[in-house]
Amino acid sequence: MPQFKFRLATLLRLRELARDERRAELTQAYRAKDLLAEHQEAIERHLADLRQIARRVSAPGEIDVDRLMEARRFESVLLAQQDDLRQKQQMIDAEVERRRLALVEANREVQVLENLRRRQYDRHRAEENRREIHQLDEIAQQQAGRETRP
Repeated sequence: MPQFKFRLATLLRLRELARDERRAELTQAYRAKDLLAEHQEAIERHLADLRQIARRVSAPGEIDVDRLMEARRFESVLLAQQDDLRQKQQMIDAEVERRRLALVEANREVQVLENLRRRQYDRHRAEENRREIHQLDEIAQQQAGRETRP
């Protein structure tokens, strides 16, 4: 009895490899998103520190104008970086979504082939069972014919 062989096994393997690549690409995009979020948090901490310094420097009494101006300039730089990070975040969010959709499509392509393989295997097993039953029937008929002979 022939063993089951899925004729599209190579294509299935290629599609599985493509799906794995899409998964790795999505993971990479999520890592980039996480790094950007960490950088954003660092900027927010720096801004909070600068604002606290500015409050202390501008407290009643002697005001250190140079230090206050330096804090404001650095705050402007940090705010510009924060705006840049927001733009990058939007781009990364779009890329994450694109890669997620590509992974969904790759999964669908693999599932289509896996379902086809399962259906072909089920048909193969049914055919094998039918052959076995046919052989057993023939053997039973032969034995019955031998038993009825004198």
